[in-house]
Amino acid sequence: MPTFTNHFNTKTLDPFTLEKGYEALLYEMQSGNIGYYDLPKSSVALVEEITPLRLEIEKYYDTIAVVGIGGSSLGIKAIDRLLRPKTPNAKKIVYFENSDPVSILHEMNRIDKTRTLFIIISKSGGTVETLSIFKRLIITFDLVLDHSQQILIISDEGSILSQFADEYHLRRFVIPANVGGRFSVLSSVGIVPLTLAGFDTLSVLHGAQDFLERFLARKEEHVIQKASYYVTHSARMPMNVLFAYSDMFEEFGKWVVQLWGESLGKRNRCGERVGLTPISLIGSVDQHSFLQLIIEGPLNKTVTFMHIKHSDVELLIPKLSLKYLEKSDFVNGISFNHLINAQCQATMQSVLQSGASVDEIEWDKLDEASIGEMILYYELLTSLSGALLEINTYDQPGVELGKQILAGYFQK
Repeated sequence: MPTFTNHFNTKTLDPFTLEKGYEALLYEMQSGNIGYYDLPKSSVALVEEITPLRLEIEKYYDTIAVVGIGGSSLGIKAIDRLLRPKTPNAKKIVYFENSDPVSILHEMNRIDKTRTLFIIISKSGGTVETLSIFKRLIITFDLVLDHSQQILIISDEGSILSQFADEYHLRRFVIPANVGGRFSVLSSVGIVPLTLAGFDTLSVLHGAQDFLERFLARKEEHVIQKASYYVTHSARMPMNVLFAYSDMFEEFGKWVVQLWGESLGKRNRCGERVGLTPISLIGSVDQHSFLQLIIEGPLNKTVTFMHIKHSDVELLIPKLSLKYLEKSDFVNGISFNHLINAQCQATMQSVLQSGASVDEIEWDKLDEASIGEMILYYELLTSLSGALLEINTYDQPGVELGKQILAGYFQK
């Protein structure tokens, strides 16, 4: 279970603001308009439903090609990256996301057509990148469409992609209508490909449900405090840095950036532009790049330090002293996990001393339940912040405008 510590002063927070945030989320849950709150429990049935399919495809496929972008891929990649070291026998997952021809060709060259299950994911069903790549895959690999067991569709009920699936008698799974793309990782979007790949998604869901229940029982007040602090200080500190100490958090950080940026960069009721800008860093690498700006640049950022207390990998720094290189001998004989955690703590102390606002997330260990908890934590934090900013957390009018302009380019 992760441990959450807010190092900023919570005593100055307005109790009314804290209650306002909690009541807003309670209303959202009870209204049924926002569906991600139900996913940790409702998706358990989905795992059970696709278990026979998982056993079936194990005979034929060793690779899963996920064709999707944004909310249709980032959460899958995050969980895949975090769990891959402890699930080495999981099927290889290849991702087709961007309309970059170099990347598309590179990923296609990694595929054995006869051993690959293609999963096409688009909530709206009309995502131009996804459909364009799908067309390319059909032609390149000469995919048979009608009654194909090699193509699986995940989309909204009634979308054009779902209609396509029904026309060609393809397997398809539904994304609940009240679940937005960036909040959909615990729906069929993430659960189907990750379960079919061989990951323990039930434990992820159980971890998420446990955290949600503790939140509702007011046993996770730090989430409300953090959202309240961020929003009430957003004029002075409009940026949040997630400084995560493990390469395995790189994809998770990208998922957080989408969740945070697309949800919280909006116009409020008065038409004012508001938002909290997410920045994802990896320690200790970015101690040698971005840290200088945090320490001596403007105090306009909050910083979240994230690290793993216990690692499954015990790799030691050799007790080796090399001529001229004795300067680094003080860490000889300790584990790399000990080193990276010490670097995290030292950096966090330096940032605190600089006057920046800091909070800390310590994973006791990296496992499925902890990942589920962390997904719910960031989703709740996003919803709380959006409610306190008095915006619609769940739309993305700015993104839709860009799509309309793009369509116009090719219709002239």
